[in-house]
Amino acid sequence: MDEGKSFEKVIALQKSELNIGQREVLSIEGAAIRFTPKGVEVFVSTEKSGIGYPAQIDSYLKPGTGVWTIDLLQADSIDNLANASPVTILETDDPQFIHIKDPFFADLNGRDHLMFCSHPYCWTSSNTGLVPMGESGLEHQKIEFDFFPRGYTWDVAMTRGTAVLSLPQVGDFGDHPVNLIFYDGGECVRDLTEHNQAVKRARGYSCEELGGLAYLTGGRGSSPTRLSILSPSFVSPWGTGCSRYVDVLDAGDTYYATWQQSQDDYSQPLVLNKIPKQAVIDIMEA
Repeated sequence: MDEGKSFEKVIALQKSELNIGQREVLSIEGAAIRFTPKGVEVFVSTEKSGIGYPAQIDSYLKPGTGVWTIDLLQADSIDNLANASPVTILETDDPQFIHIKDPFFADLNGRDHLMFCSHPYCWTSSNTGLVPMGESGLEHQKIEFDFFPRGYTWDVAMTRGTAVLSLPQVGDFGDHPVNLIFYDGGECVRDLTEHNQAVKRARGYSCEELGGLAYLTGGRGSSPTRLSILSPSFVSPWGTGCSRYVDVLDAGDTYYATWQQSQDDYSQPLVLNKIPKQAVIDIMEA
């Protein structure tokens, strides 16, 4: 192990391999992998043609675009995922949340949940939803599309959850579980022309989101509390300030955090940082 310094590709799937019937995949974004006693599950979001909008908003669907849904591939091993047939497991025709994408997992008080981002038919905002995972699959009757809706200030246009991290139960958190929620936020989906005397700051546009942080002290039925209230918590010192798609791996004795970060040349490579879990515990107990 080289502690995350290098990666090895173990499988690659083409868009055509994720088509479902007459629904043709146009784009792929966001996936989450889970190992189970039966093998491996991959939840992946794809934009597909052949779905369409409800009749009353049909004119809002731009030519050449599709609707985002989340599909599931299951196999007994990583190698056999290439032979798995995708099945759509999360979609809706509700115009408020019609695009569902970017799945990730969260353990909330010992219960697995699938979390996701949603967009309305007009693409003006994004919110974070949640659905419990049972032994037989997703518990659709308990889905919450507005589990973590967009904010009121710097994140008024976007609150897209990307990762949940369960903190060690030490210090002030010794008697109850606390989960950190990392999310992508932004003020708008298009570049804004600022007044020449306005405060210059990163605003976070579509594809240039900034990093926010919240916490949750309960499971389903509880609401996240924002820590990034008036401004983002994570902003790149370079380029547009973009800092998004945070994910944190708890590897036992070490936390590995990865995120997409704007650079001087406006590229957005994946970057990584690691910290020993004991160092986090020492901070929490101080």
